[in-house]
Amino acid sequence: MARSKEALVLLLDVGPSMHSILPEVEKLCTMLVQKKLMFNKNHEVGVVLFGTEETKNELEKEVGGYENVFVLRDIKVVDADVVDILHNIPRGKFPGDFMDAIVVGIDMLIKKFGDTNKGKQCLCLVTNAQYPIKDPYEGTKEDQVDKISSNMKAHGIKFDCVVIRENPVRSAGKSVIDENDHLLNQFSKNTISKIVHVDNPLALVGALRTRSISPVTVFRGDLELGSTMKIKVWVYKKTSEEKFPALKKYSDKAPSSDKYATHEVKVDFEYKSKEDPDKVVPPEQRIKGYRYGPQVIPISSAEWDSVKLKPDKGVKLLGFTDSSNIKRHYYMKDVYTFIPEPGNRKAIVAVSAIARAMKELNKVAILRCVWRQGQGSVVIGILSPNVSCMDNIPDSFYFNILPFAEDVREFQFPSFSRFPAAWLPNAHQQEAADNFVRMLDLAPSDREEMLKPEFTPNPVLERFYRYLDLKSKQPDASVPPLDSTLKRMIEPDTDLPSKDKSAIDNFHSHFELKENPKKKKPTTLAWNEKPSLTDNEAGADGRTSDIQRNLIQDSSVVKVEKIGDSNPIQDFEAMMARRDNPKWIMKAIQGMRAYINDLLENSYRGDTFPKAIECLAALRKGCILEQEPKEFNRFLFHLYDKWKTSDLLEFFKILPSKNVTLITKTEAADSDVTEEEAKNFPLKPEPSS
Repeated sequence: MARSKEALVLLLDVGPSMHSILPEVEKLCTMLVQKKLMFNKNHEVGVVLFGTEETKNELEKEVGGYENVFVLRDIKVVDADVVDILHNIPRGKFPGDFMDAIVVGIDMLIKKFGDTNKGKQCLCLVTNAQYPIKDPYEGTKEDQVDKISSNMKAHGIKFDCVVIRENPVRSAGKSVIDENDHLLNQFSKNTISKIVHVDNPLALVGALRTRSISPVTVFRGDLELGSTMKIKVWVYKKTSEEKFPALKKYSDKAPSSDKYATHEVKVDFEYKSKEDPDKVVPPEQRIKGYRYGPQVIPISSAEWDSVKLKPDKGVKLLGFTDSSNIKRHYYMKDVYTFIPEPGNRKAIVAVSAIARAMKELNKVAILRCVWRQGQGSVVIGILSPNVSCMDNIPDSFYFNILPFAEDVREFQFPSFSRFPAAWLPNAHQQEAADNFVRMLDLAPSDREEMLKPEFTPNPVLERFYRYLDLKSKQPDASVPPLDSTLKRMIEPDTDLPSKDKSAIDNFHSHFELKENPKKKKPTTLAWNEKPSLTDNEAGADGRTSDIQRNLIQDSSVVKVEKIGDSNPIQDFEAMMARRDNPKWIMKAIQGMRAYINDLLENSYRGDTFPKAIECLAALRKGCILEQEPKEFNRFLFHLYDKWKTSDLLEFFKILPSKNVTLITKTEAADSDVTEEEAKNFPLKPEPSS
C-alpha cells in the first residue's frame, strides 16, 4: 500500500562561494523543518551536502564517482535532531556539482520508496550554480538532464531549486553560469519543478514555501458566455490570507502510556429553563431569539431558510469593459485563478482565444459567480487575462471580487485650498518633497524591488513559529530578541540615506524643521473656569503639580460620545476629531445644535447668550473644517425663523459683532451663500403697515 506521508531531501551547496550566505541557508532550512514539526509530524526529511571535503553516499560505494557529496542525514521522520543538524551546517572546501547531488537525492528516494508514494517526494536544491559540472560518460549534459528528468517523472519526484547570487557575475564565469541556468531551466520543462532566482540573503528566507498547501478547487463547471456557448473551467484560489494557527486546548489528564490519546478538550453547553433552573432544555425545544427593543423575537431555522437567497450554482458573463474602468483599489478579498479543464483540448483553445483577444483589446470581463449550490452569497468580479509564456502551461484568467454599493466607504477630507497662501508649498518645496517620497519607494524603476511579496515571509508569523519552537524545548524561555533577518524586513534600510543623501539634504534646505512640543489637554472642569488649586496641589511658582498633571492626563484618555453641560466646546471638538467612525462628525453637529437650542429656550433676560454665542462660533468653525457649511447655514436660518418674533431677537443682533454669521463660498466650496448675503444676515424685519 502506498505511503501517505511526504518525503523531502534537502540538497545544500556548501562550497567556498556559498560560505557568506550559509547562515541564511541555515535559517531557511530550519524554518522549513520547524513548520513540518508543527503541521506535518509524519513527513520525512533527508539532508545532502555537496562541495564537502569528505564523500559519503551509497552511489560512490556502488558505482564510484559522486565525490564531495555527503549525506548528512538519511530520509527519516522529521524530529528535533534535524533542526539541530541544520543549525550548524559544515562548510565545504571544494566546488559543488549540483548534478551529482540531484542524482544522489533521487537514488535515496527511489531506494526508500520504490514505486510507491508517487507525487509526494520532493528534492529541494539551494545553490549559486557558479561552478561547472562534470561532463557525463556518455552523451551531452543536456542528454543527462533529459535522462534524470524522465526518471524523476516516472517516480513522481518534484523538484524545487533556489539559485542565489549576491554580486554581479564576472565575465570570466558568465559562460559557466549561463550553461548552469540553461540546464536548470531544462528541468522545469520536463518535470514538476520550480526555479527561483534571488539576489540577496533577505529574499532567500522567503524563496521557498515552508508549508505545502494542496490546492482545492472552489468551482468546477461551465463558464457561461451565452446561452449557447459554455467553456469547462476549474477555479482555484491563487492567494489567501495566512492567519495565526488555531491554538487549541490541550489536556494532560491522559496517562503517558496511552499512545493513542488525542489530549483533546471538548466543551459542551447546557441550556436550562428560566422557570425551572434544574431542567435541561433539549436541542429540539430550543429556538433562536433576537432582541428588538425591549422584546425578544423568536425566529426558527425554518423561517430563516424560507427567506434566504438560494441561487443556482454557476459562473455567468455579464459583459466586457475597458480595463481602465476598473481601479486597483476596487479589488476585494482573495484572488482566484480560472484554468481550462485539464485534458480538455477544446476548453484550452477557447480560453486561450478569449484571453489573448482581451489582452489585445485591453478588456476585462465582468462575471456573476455562485461557487456552490445554495450558496447564500453571490459575488460580482472581473476576469483579467493571464497569457502564459511557457509552452507547457495553458493561458488562464485571474478573478478579483468587486465591492457592492454597501461595501464602499467614502471618506471625505477637507481640501488644502482652504488654507492661506502662506501655508501652501511653493514649486521648489513641492519638488523637494516629491523627490524625498520617491527616495522611499521600495520598487524604483532604476533598482531592483526590495521586499518582494513573493519572497518576503510574514515577520510576525515567523517570529511566532520560532518562539513556539523555543518554548517546546525550554518551557520557561522568555521572548528572544528580534532576529536580524526579520529586523531588516520591518526596519528602514540603513543604506538608504547614504544612497540618496542629496534628496534628504535638498528636502532639509527647503523646509525649516522645528520640534513640535506636545500640548497638554485641559481638564474637564466647569465651563470657562480655571482650576482652583490648593497649596498642596500648586507649587510656589504657581505651576501645576503632579496631581493636577495626572488629572489632565487621565481626562484626555476618555473618548467623548456626547455634548456635556460642563464643557460643551471641548466635547464638541473631541467628537469632531474622532476618526474611528464617520458618524461622529454628524453626531457632534447634531449634539451641539441641540445644546444651543436648549440654551436659548432656557434663557432668562439673555443670561445664556454669551455661552450660546461661543458654542455657535465653535460649531461654525467645525463645519468649515469638515466641509459641512450647509448644516450650519440651515441651522442658523432655522434659529432665526424660530425666534425672530420673540424676545430672543436681541440674540441675532449680537451675532454680527461677534463675527458669527453664515458660512460663505469663499470659506467653504460647498456653500451657496455669497458675501453680501452673509453680511446682511439677519434680515431686518419689515415695518408693520
